[in-house]
Amino acid sequence: MTGKHNLKKFEILKKAKIKQQLYFIYLLSVVLPISIIGSFLVINTSNLLTNYHRDLLESDNLRVRTILFEITTQIYNISEDLALDEGLREMLRRSYYVRSNFENKASEISLLDSYRYNHAEIDDIEIYVDNLSFMEYKQFHIADKKMREVEWFQKACSQSNIFWYPMKNVDKYENEYWNLCLVRKIPLKNTSNNAVLVIKISDNYLRTRINSEEYAAMISVDDGPIFYSSDRELYGKEQTVPIDYEKSYFQYMGTQKIGEENCFVDMSTLRTYQSDSKIYVLTMNDQAYSSIRKIVLICLLIIVLAVLIPGFIIHFFTEYFTSRVSILRQAMHQASNEDYEIVNSVRGQDELSEAFSDLEIMVQKIKKKDADMYEARINEKELAAAQQAMEFKMLASQINPHFLYNTLETIRMKAFTVGDREVATAIKLLGKSMRYVLENIGTSFTTLSKELEHVETYLAIQKLRFGKKFDSVFELAPEIDLSQVYILPLLLQPIVENAILHGMEERETGGLVKICIYKKEEREREHIMIEVSDNGCGMTAQKQEELMLNIEVKDSGRTKSIGLYNINQRLKLSYGQEYRLKILSRIGEGTMVQMSIPVKQIPVVHKIQA
Repeated sequence: MTGKHNLKKFEILKKAKIKQQLYFIYLLSVVLPISIIGSFLVINTSNLLTNYHRDLLESDNLRVRTILFEITTQIYNISEDLALDEGLREMLRRSYYVRSNFENKASEISLLDSYRYNHAEIDDIEIYVDNLSFMEYKQFHIADKKMREVEWFQKACSQSNIFWYPMKNVDKYENEYWNLCLVRKIPLKNTSNNAVLVIKISDNYLRTRINSEEYAAMISVDDGPIFYSSDRELYGKEQTVPIDYEKSYFQYMGTQKIGEENCFVDMSTLRTYQSDSKIYVLTMNDQAYSSIRKIVLICLLIIVLAVLIPGFIIHFFTEYFTSRVSILRQAMHQASNEDYEIVNSVRGQDELSEAFSDLEIMVQKIKKKDADMYEARINEKELAAAQQAMEFKMLASQINPHFLYNTLETIRMKAFTVGDREVATAIKLLGKSMRYVLENIGTSFTTLSKELEHVETYLAIQKLRFGKKFDSVFELAPEIDLSQVYILPLLLQPIVENAILHGMEERETGGLVKICIYKKEEREREHIMIEVSDNGCGMTAQKQEELMLNIEVKDSGRTKSIGLYNINQRLKLSYGQEYRLKILSRIGEGTMVQMSIPVKQIPVVHKIQA
């Protein structure tokens, strides 16, 4: 009953056209979930990025405050040394009527120059004195009537505490810049004169310490203008964020529009050491807001694309599918005129269900045709297999090794009977060599002892041919058990053959083919080293390079070095790419072919096309 009830729920949907069904499914399965999930992700992404950038901005603000606290504390300590220096205070208490006396006394105060030149954070040290007997000299300045009316001078004279004050200056190029200055009164006994110490912090030093590639900063002191800014055009202007100066600690974090851009800003207060002055540090990131906005826009674009792209696909598919179904239905009705019993299990009233009723007829026909074609392929494969087996049998009957051995043995006995021992020996050696070759065709490996025995047989045959033209030497390390070392079969004989044919071609006598086998530690593994050398004519460097290229590069039209190429490829394929032939040769000295094989490793055999 439950199944029938559920089917009734979809009765309206079944009566709708396929196009309408697909659009409805698209709305429920794509648009609605993506809209809900996308909105959630966009909001959370925006919040996470905002908090992330605000944390970084807060961290940078703390960095700037730490730097400022360090610098202002250092400047305060220097001011203490200067204000309490007895030599300086004694000089400031006196009156001077002769300039030379004043200059001599001022020159004795070396402490000013010492701090000025030894501390990069100090731009200048100035002392203002309202003693009219003083003269303008170096750091010493007369506080005339105009100076005595300046706010910071009056404030310094009226109190004993230090304070920080921004001062505008002009350099020699008439460029304006600002200094954060420590201002304090130098206490003088037994005189009515006032002396005010001003230590200016270097703007360039602040810029070097504070500047950041990602964050900008604006700094002011008390209710004064901005004395430091990453943007020099903001010097002397008010802080962007309205400050409540009555609060002992003012802090603000949020978004402010600075210029044309919305920026994340962080404003905090620094209480300077041994002073009532408050430094307001504003750091901002003008890129974070725009980057978050870009990321949010990208996310929204992705969501829109995630909705639109499936919509376009479904629309295209719907239009294409419905038109194809109508064509298919007509074609299937034409093809279904044959008398076949079809059970239509698809129910409904849409175009797809009608197409399925005719599709089953086509399926039955296709199944029958596939079955017939499959049976035909099986028969064809069986026929080909039988033919191939027959060809193998014919080939085996043509090359019967026992027939070949018996024939060679008959010829040997005939030669031995007539007394031609040399021919008999040659036939015996040939038979032994061919037996080894035929037995190892298709085998995976052989022992090094059997391979060397085959080489000895081959050398004996060649000595019968060439007489005393060459001799051979085997140098075998006694610690190597040749019967326990596995090697690819038919690996050494082609190399020895090359040494005889090419190395000895210009020699009449005295030729030597040497085969050395020894152990060597290489790449943290034990290897068997095999060297085949001759004392023949040798090769030029160019010819040696050409030979190495021939044995490394595959060439379907190859006519030379086929044997060495195959050996080299078999080594690499069986033991690894690091195992390969090495050829060393010098003109007039001979040639050496060197190879190495790993100990106790049975080679993997790969067939090489000759």
